[in-house]
Amino acid sequence: MSLLHRAATIAAIFASITGLAGASTPGFALQINQPINAQPASMVPAVAVIQTSPDTTTPAVDPADPAPSDQKSTPSYASLADAVAAQSDDDASSDELQCLAGAIYYESKGEPLSGQLAVAEVVINRSKSGRFPGSICSVVTQPGQFSFVRGGHVPEIDANRNYRTALAVARVALADAWDSPASKALFFHARRVNANFNRTQVAAIGNHIFYR
Repeated sequence: MSLLHRAATIAAIFASITGLAGASTPGFALQINQPINAQPASMVPAVAVIQTSPDTTTPAVDPADPAPSDQKSTPSYASLADAVAAQSDDDASSDELQCLAGAIYYESKGEPLSGQLAVAEVVINRSKSGRFPGSICSVVTQPGQFSFVRGGHVPEIDANRNYRTALAVARVALADAWDSPASKALFFHARRVNANFNRTQVAAIGNHIFYR
């Protein structure tokens, strides 16, 4: 092979290599600009967001339910007679109850129940007034006040019907279970007595007149 022929062969080979490089390089570049193993975009369903408010649930309360109270309520009665009839007839009684029942019995047995209650009110009012002794028994046995008292004591009383009624009226008065028309009275006397009281009359019940 002559030198000229060899040079031509080399030139042809070089030209072939150059053309091959120019033809293949752009194609590779175009390929790598595309995502490799690209996955189609998946459609995610829209989820509605539920707005929640703070739990403000309040326990149901019946407005008719009364508030708890430590105080005992006084029973209500249709009449004074009902209040008296509802009282216990047991023998267990305090000294104050016996003294008050004694005053009711000796001063107003046979009187209307309202008159007996009014006598009880006088004794109770005196014990609270500050102008008389401070207990029911001391009011009843105070010298010069009640003529039935003997030697500073209430005489014994048989447990008869009138006394049982007096005990029941005394219980009503002590429990303040019935309003008396003589609720503010501090004094009383029989109608037959011509007493010149310079006091305000508050009631006249049965055979007694009551004053404050």
